[in-house]
Amino acid sequence: MLDTEHLIEVAGFFGYLVGELVLLFIVISFLVGLLQEYVNPDRIKNYLEEKNLGVFGNIIGAFFGSLTPFCTCSTIPITLGLLKSGVPFGITMSFFFASPLLNPVVIILMLALFGIEITVIYWLILFPVSVVTGIFLEKFGYEQEIKQVKVVRDEQESEEVQNDAGFIERVKPKLKRASGFAVNLFRQVIVFLIIGAGVGAFIYGFVPEEFIVRVAGPDRILSIPIASVIGIPMYVREATILPISSVLIDQGMNVGAVMALVIGGTGASLPELTMLSSIYKRKLLITYIITVIVVAIFAGFLFNLLLSLGV
Repeated sequence: MLDTEHLIEVAGFFGYLVGELVLLFIVISFLVGLLQEYVNPDRIKNYLEEKNLGVFGNIIGAFFGSLTPFCTCSTIPITLGLLKSGVPFGITMSFFFASPLLNPVVIILMLALFGIEITVIYWLILFPVSVVTGIFLEKFGYEQEIKQVKVVRDEQESEEVQNDAGFIERVKPKLKRASGFAVNLFRQVIVFLIIGAGVGAFIYGFVPEEFIVRVAGPDRILSIPIASVIGIPMYVREATILPISSVLIDQGMNVGAVMALVIGGTGASLPELTMLSSIYKRKLLITYIITVIVVAIFAGFLFNLLLSLGV
């Protein structure tokens, strides 16, 4: 028979988690919407159209990818737009790889839930990997594995502002659009956020710590490769997977396995792979999936190593 006090405790944890995530997500979404006012696809394209940038171009591509607050459904047409405008394939792939894994929503939520140490290590691992992935794919001729598709992009409605307008008049439309972006995004993710908090609360209240440690504790080597694959079907949105991951760490799951779960899911979720199949030929799609899993496993083991060394 279930203990009433325990149920109340779990319900309280669920309420706390939902409240924290709702507040975080609204604030983050507003800031991301504001960032989007200044970091848009056309500006990114103008920066990346420069030829003969070499490895520095991949670094710039990954950097812009880490700034773009776009979901996969937006990143894919932006990626095609970059390719169509003449941005080198390798630079575009560095951009594409970094965008889902290092975008502001992921980083800020991770910072809030996991702390600065784990977040910094995560970024320091994934940013160079994004750069190298673009170089690798271009070097081995994967540019030919992009399907010929048309790019259709929604144009965001904007308000005309006179050049001589004051600071408030110039900023007000941006704040309005950022607020609208935040509200619209929140409506899309609230269900997933509640599901994530609910699963997290269930793990917190009903899955024994001993079980998690036994299955995915620090001494379980296979937990990292298994987690990297499990993350793919498990991932729906950041608002779902990150709170679950936070609770798993609190319950004793090793950090490397949790990071492999996040990377595998964020980089190669089923909805993302479905959309990618419309623009990637089979060879590139399979290579992309394998790359994400290998990166997730590598990052997982490196996480555990660095944390064990006290880095």
